Amino acid sequence: MDMTLLFPILILLLFIPIFLSGRKQKRLQAETQQMQNALSEGDVVTTTSGLRGTIVDASYEDTIDLEIADGVVTTWLRAAIRDKVATDTHVDDEAAASDTPTELPSTPTTSTNGTSPDVSDTAKDATVESPADEKK
Repeated sequence: MDMTLLFPILILLLFIPIFLSGRKQKRLQAETQQMQNALSEGDVVTTTSGLRGTIVDASYEDTIDLEIADGVVTTWLRAAIRDKVATDTHVDDEAAASDTPTELPSTPTTSTNGTSPDVSDTAKDATVESPADEKK
């Protein structure tokens, strides 16, 4: 291979990943900007500093008001909003399902020596002596 072709190929191999990562970064920035412009009241969001709050006023062009606790409203720049938190609709279903007890797995337990524990081993493990018991 000729040395005159090696240098341009090396340059191409170095700049192609840089070009592609720049395009990806521009796309992510455009998506974030679109999300920030589409914010409305009632949305639960996370800021870039990690604060989570509910939007109570989104009528301003550059700022939004977040309620971070009951009655505590703070004003933030729209650019400080990192993402919108997805609200779970199946939480109520999980709460109803958690009211019923779940069954424990039916695998047999073994003690440290590999045999099934008898009642006395289990009783010893469950007994906890308090400092008051030691004084007696």
